[in-house]
Amino acid sequence: MVGLGDSVTSASNCDCPGFVHDYADLLAKLRGAPVRSINVGQPGLTSVQLDQRLNHDTPERRAVGKADIVLITVGANDLIPSLRAWDTAGCDDTCAASGVDAVGSRIRSIVGTVGTLRHGLPTQVLVTDYWNVFADGDVAAASRGQAYLAWSDRLTQRLNASICHAATSGGATCVDLYEPFKGNGTANPTQLLAADGDHPNGAGHAAIARALLAETRG
Repeated sequence: MVGLGDSVTSASNCDCPGFVHDYADLLAKLRGAPVRSINVGQPGLTSVQLDQRLNHDTPERRAVGKADIVLITVGANDLIPSLRAWDTAGCDDTCAASGVDAVGSRIRSIVGTVGTLRHGLPTQVLVTDYWNVFADGDVAAASRGQAYLAWSDRLTQRLNASICHAATSGGATCVDLYEPFKGNGTANPTQLLAADGDHPNGAGHAAIARALLAETRG
């Protein structure tokens, strides 16, 4: 099993093993057999960069070729220009539309490349979405305010729809992380977030691992 993606995958700011490790443990217990996991997540990684890395001789490409299960969490960093626009002059849904659509296109490319690298071997590809593409919870409320929380939530849901459509259209499974962190959108995710309000803490990574396991075949 291999975990691909950004700082969520790499377990940045968590001081914990991360969801790739947690998921492998849960899967091993479920199946009664060892599961070897490789985490090649990189903080700051964009979908552009992951797409490129899978098409060159990289650790990501080599790991995917040997993996029966591929976990993918990527796309939030692609929208950082939208956050900068919000900070300077505001950024409505139209402002972020091109970035959201581009992530969807690259997710389709990434899923397709994974299939090519696996040469037709049985492979489950699990692509997660996000609870928020940027900071959330008490930290974000205190530093940026309620208008930001409402805007980032709309942006996240739009990106999530793009990610899931791209993943499922390519034969992958979309794994929802919004509900485990925020329920119907009214729950405060602070208890699942690290001190920066942006990355999952140990409890958050455990929640991600459970969500992945629930969507795993067999």
